[in-house]
Amino acid sequence: MSTEAGEQKERLSAELRDEPADSFGQLTPQQLATLTDALARQRESRAAGLNEAAEEALKLVPALARGPVRRILFR
Repeated sequence: MSTEAGEQKERLSAELRDEPADSFGQLTPQQLATLTDALARQRESRAAGLNEAAEEALKLVPALARGPVRRILFR
């Protein structure tokens, strides 16, 4: 495995938070980079969506309680 492929496989492992399957070794470094970038974008998108949903849900909490509830939920 080339150095570039090894680096890309490490990036993918970090994004997956686990060791990728052996079959990922068949991918080129560019394909690994593309996959890793796509996974990172998807994770960021989901996180943004969850934050939006949480902020919308806080609108249901009475105004005086929003600050303490936000601090409790989002430490």
